[in-house]
Amino acid sequence: MNSPMSPSQHRPSLGRRATSAFTRLLVTLLVLGLGAAVVFLLSQLNARTFSLAQENGQLVVMKGRLLPTGAVPYRPGDARLADAYAPLGVEGRDVSMLVERRFTERDELDRALFPLLESLAQPKVQSDDPAVLEKGLYYLRRAELLTGLTEEQRRSLGAMKTEVAFFQAKQKLEEARRGVTEALTQLKLAAESRNRNTQRANQMLTTVGPAAQALERALRAVDANFEGSELPPPAPAPTPESAGTPAGTPPPAGPAPGATGEAPGTAR
Repeated sequence: MNSPMSPSQHRPSLGRRATSAFTRLLVTLLVLGLGAAVVFLLSQLNARTFSLAQENGQLVVMKGRLLPTGAVPYRPGDARLADAYAPLGVEGRDVSMLVERRFTERDELDRALFPLLESLAQPKVQSDDPAVLEKGLYYLRRAELLTGLTEEQRRSLGAMKTEVAFFQAKQKLEEARRGVTEALTQLKLAAESRNRNTQRANQMLTTVGPAAQALERALRAVDANFEGSELPPPAPAPTPESAGTPAGTPPPAGPAPGATGEAPGTAR
């Protein structure tokens, strides 16, 4: 019969206990390292993620934080990007489908925002109301700032820009007409007063005044024709006063006697 083992023989050796503790520590560190790596990767992925939130009737672009979850309003440092992704008024449109989406790339966000901008701009760029048209142009400018559009979206944007080209040109010409009129008024004021610029103001009026007045008449005529009203009457023929001849000046005398080469009193 075998003799019973002593209690000291039941306890593991010191080396075995140290090995077991080291193994548990190594497993714990490995688990913590893997957890930290997962958190880091999730944070990186979330930081590159874009989303949209609706606040006070506006669509706000959100950018993920450098954390596994959470987002803040997107505030890019570049002024052009800041204009492109500024809060956007949706004018009562249903944007729930956009709010529910997440975008892993900015190009993907651009392609999702374009249909909304297009729907906001389309009815306004066809309006004759300058205020409404200007609002439509604002949405078009916002769409132009999006760099990730598809080719089809770019063609659609180009078509809308073509539709408003005439109205933009008309608006710029009207602004130019007002500027020319204001400039002529200022030149006349300077020419009628006595100061160091009086002579130069008179010279400018003489040089550019007729052309500026002709441009203003032409633009007014085009506006009248565009609005369906009658064209203004033609400008009156120049009078002696406008031609530079003072009123009441007698006509020049005929040729003096002897101007034809004949001696006075010569018989014919």
